[in-house]
Amino acid sequence: MNTTRSTRIAIVDDHPLVRDGLKLRLSAHPALALVGEAGDAAEASAMVERSAPELVLMDVGMKGTNGIELTALLLQRHPHLRVLMLSMYDNPEYVNRAMQAGARGYVLKDAPSDEILDAIAAITAGRTYLSAAISGRMSRSQAPKPVLSLRESEILAGLARGHASRQIAEALGLSVRTVETHRQNIRRKLGLAGQAELIKYAVEHAGDVLVTRAAS
Repeated sequence: MNTTRSTRIAIVDDHPLVRDGLKLRLSAHPALALVGEAGDAAEASAMVERSAPELVLMDVGMKGTNGIELTALLLQRHPHLRVLMLSMYDNPEYVNRAMQAGARGYVLKDAPSDEILDAIAAITAGRTYLSAAISGRMSRSQAPKPVLSLRESEILAGLARGHASRQIAEALGLSVRTVETHRQNIRRKLGLAGQAELIKYAVEHAGDVLVTRAAS
């Protein structure tokens, strides 16, 4: 990574252990200055106002306002802010949504530290960056499928695990009514007649769905 000055970095992730791991991986690099961290949307908004980072490492799968939604919100207020999505979500749909929201790059959390540093360097230099693993998966994307939102995909993953609406609601920080509404929207988008078909679909597509629900 070649930079001529320190880049002000902040981390947004709702798992303290993940934040600690990222800080450990990045803090020793002389070209980076870690200026803040946050665990949710409210903390992130306040932190960006207070610490003025140049680049935010943003988790995708957070409770409440997810990282893609938060990216769009932050960039409305801070258009010069740069965002690197750093997550276990490697679904091409999520990558596309993140880039549409204004993110400059997308890297998997289990990527080597050198790749994360390369992504930061590329984004700081005004370029975009997608990890090789994500680029490969996007190039292998199949024919267009019904587009589910990030939240709908999370709920579908919960159904694939055998969770009831109340369990899904608690896990995602939502109300049961909201989960039920999402379930109805998923059925409509997928053309499924009833709840039994929805559960069957979720289980049959568990290989794809569960990847998107890996620990983020």
